[in-house]
Amino acid sequence: MPAPVPIPQTVRKHSLLEDLQGFSIALVTTAIGLTIIAHLGFITGQTAGLALVISYLTGWSFPWIFWLINVPFYALAWFRMGTEFTLKSALCVTLTSLLVARMPDWMDFAHLDPLFGTVAFGILTGYGLLGVFRHKGSLGALGVIALVAQDRFGIRAGLVQLCFDAVLFAVAFLLFEPSRVLYSLLGAVILNGVIAFNHRRDRYIAD
Repeated sequence: MPAPVPIPQTVRKHSLLEDLQGFSIALVTTAIGLTIIAHLGFITGQTAGLALVISYLTGWSFPWIFWLINVPFYALAWFRMGTEFTLKSALCVTLTSLLVARMPDWMDFAHLDPLFGTVAFGILTGYGLLGVFRHKGSLGALGVIALVAQDRFGIRAGLVQLCFDAVLFAVAFLLFEPSRVLYSLLGAVILNGVIAFNHRRDRYIAD
């Protein structure tokens, strides 16, 4: 039986090319997931969920609300997570907003089952966020708070986000039909489950 391959103890930073491909895949995946959930008229957690709620209530454009909500929190990201993280996060939020805004020109849904769409959203967006996190970025203010909590206190990012989501969904139950919120809650649980099970500092080596 071959000996196990030793895990390197030194941390290797991602190269520029690795960051570019990682963010590209992650942001396209996330944008598709957000397009699915917006098409269904459902919500999600974090700042994206808040932006969706505002969009449904006002009729304003979701991707631009999402972009505006995140702007004030870059100061926290700058002081807590550093320049690299802040610049990457600002770029990720901007590109995601642009991608979601253009998605209707690139794809359309003749039929989308709500349950399948909800599950697909959770998986796609969960792995998209995971890719963004692993390349030292974030897609929202709550993502910044969650990563700060994980780095400072050892609390998993997915679990922190789930607590924030609970408050948003409690409010959503007062605003929307229960079935609409329940589908949305399922998607958020799947999304955060993907992050909680996979965003592990003790298992992921490249930095």
